[in-house]
Amino acid sequence: MNTADALTVAAEGGIIGDGRTGANLALGVGLVGVVLGLLALARVAGRVSTGNARTGAVSAMAVGLTGMALAALHLATSDGGPGTGNGMVGAVAALPLGLLAVAIGRRALTRSRRAERTADRFEPA
Repeated sequence: MNTADALTVAAEGGIIGDGRTGANLALGVGLVGVVLGLLALARVAGRVSTGNARTGAVSAMAVGLTGMALAALHLATSDGGPGTGNGMVGAVAALPLGLLAVAIGRRALTRSRRAERTADRFEPA
């Protein structure tokens, strides 16, 4: 099974399940991306001392893009309209959630680069 087939199966709800399973999966992935982005922002601000902020930021952006891809694929393959039980409303809600994860991850990445440059400038010689 190649990647396109795996994404199609995931967006359609997998082997078993109703039409909302793919949308719920996209929502969950988008939410994980937002949480990763917020943790990366907290690492940059110094509130959380474990982990690397750059890795968290890039992870948040990648997970957010994956959630958006799953939501778009679910929207493209679902039948009917909103309110039919196929999960279209959940997929539509997952799109901005994934976009939010990408935006938060990008902000954390930018802040980590700025903090790194500032730390290099004030480092004693």
